[in-house]
Amino acid sequence: MFKFLTSKPLWVNILAGIVLLLLLLLLFLGSLALLTQHGKTMKIPSVTGMSFADAKKALQTQGFEVQIQDSSAYIDTMKPMQVVKQFPEADNLVKTNRTIYLTINRSEAPMIQMPNLVSMSLRNAVSVLRQYGLNIKDTVYKPDFARNSVLDQQYNGETIKPGATIQQGSSITLVLGSGVGGQEFVVPDLTGLTYLQARSRLDSFGLSIGNVHRDPAVRDSAEAYIYKQDPPQFGEEGQINHIHMGQIIEIWLGIEKPGPKGDSASLAPGAN
Repeated sequence: MFKFLTSKPLWVNILAGIVLLLLLLLLFLGSLALLTQHGKTMKIPSVTGMSFADAKKALQTQGFEVQIQDSSAYIDTMKPMQVVKQFPEADNLVKTNRTIYLTINRSEAPMIQMPNLVSMSLRNAVSVLRQYGLNIKDTVYKPDFARNSVLDQQYNGETIKPGATIQQGSSITLVLGSGVGGQEFVVPDLTGLTYLQARSRLDSFGLSIGNVHRDPAVRDSAEAYIYKQDPPQFGEEGQINHIHMGQIIEIWLGIEKPGPKGDSASLAPGAN
């Protein structure tokens, strides 16, 4: 081999070396493209919302690797071991054999410490409950001048103290002050009034509108008419109903004004 190389002119040897290097480079690039499957891509299917078992099967069937990225998340509206999130996201084009990372909903809700909601306003209490992953089961009003202020927090019908261990996603009942005063008077009749008229009248009595039920045809509540209220001015046996300052009246709204039922303007606070 040595004699063969030395017997040739130098430029021939250099040219042969360059050709050999080019052949080796082409061979390397060709094998690299084969090993990495260059140019072969697949669209990632959406597995969010599937159970982990179904998501893993769907991805592996198409040649993807699957790995759990996080299993500490908990969402009470999703089932245990359900896929919360995937990375890369669905419909992205990636090479085959790509690893898909999944975030899985916990199999059990974590235990947390109950926050202290007492003395908070209703709005602040709702915000804190959401931060802790807790829900509102109900709101109960009791006579107290601190209107819409949290007087007690209850779980399963019993007072739950701040710091007590509770499962995330549990529902809490809030006992709120109704702002009820000691003065009692006849329930004003709101039927036939618009929403704005009723609110103005109730404000003068120290009352508030509670739940508002709208007929499907109602588009603008401000101009709709009240055709039913709870409590009504008169009971089922014709007796006059009374109400305390600070209480609420539930109303039903429709697009047609109901027929006259008599003037209730005289039934102001202090009326008998």
